[in-house]
Amino acid sequence: MTGVIVTDIARTDAAIVDALGAHGVATVHEAMGRTGLVGAGLRPIQDGARVAGTAVTVLSWPADNLMIHAAVEQCRPGDVLVVTTVSPSVDGAFGELFGTALHARGVRGLVTTTGVRDVAELRELGFPVWSAAVNAQGTVKSTGGSVNVPVVVGGAVVHPGDVIVADDDGVLCVPRADAAAALAAADARVEKEAADRAAYQAGALSLDRKGLRQSLSDLGVVYMTQQEYDAR
Repeated sequence: MTGVIVTDIARTDAAIVDALGAHGVATVHEAMGRTGLVGAGLRPIQDGARVAGTAVTVLSWPADNLMIHAAVEQCRPGDVLVVTTVSPSVDGAFGELFGTALHARGVRGLVTTTGVRDVAELRELGFPVWSAAVNAQGTVKSTGGSVNVPVVVGGAVVHPGDVIVADDDGVLCVPRADAAAALAAADARVEKEAADRAAYQAGALSLDRKGLRQSLSDLGVVYMTQQEYDAR
């Protein structure tokens, strides 16, 4: 396997990235028409972390972390490193030393389809990670790959410079070209949910507020007393 390292990627505007991060994965996912999730296969190694950043992508050979070493040089403050392999591999390709180097460069976190190790040290460092596995199995540095090329992570295609949002709910990719529209839709959703929340706190029912009683009727769902049910 040979590859390429792209050095001059375009990144999403930082203000848009930060605003999307403030909304979080679930809100932005819904606002985007329920798209963009990488899937449930990547889980956080910590609780309570929420990050958003611009993607620096890595395509590596299984059980080989050479291209992660190469990618560190391409990372800037506000980035999120996104790592995957040409075929499935959950060996521990990333650990505390990588986390230290990236943290020092202002990188906001890691999203990887591989395994990670040194998780206690990564948590102590405060470097958030979403990974497919925790695995102490080591890797080699023997095969060329690529940095800053489009990659497939679970159910999402990630281009360098796209927005990555990650929190306890999972990981989301917002295409760079769609980021401003996604933010506007997320802002509108948050405003609507605030109104819903206030109504529910006042005792309203979602069945009525969302007009779902008619949906139940259309689907043939009926109300009956316990006596009526027992007599059927």
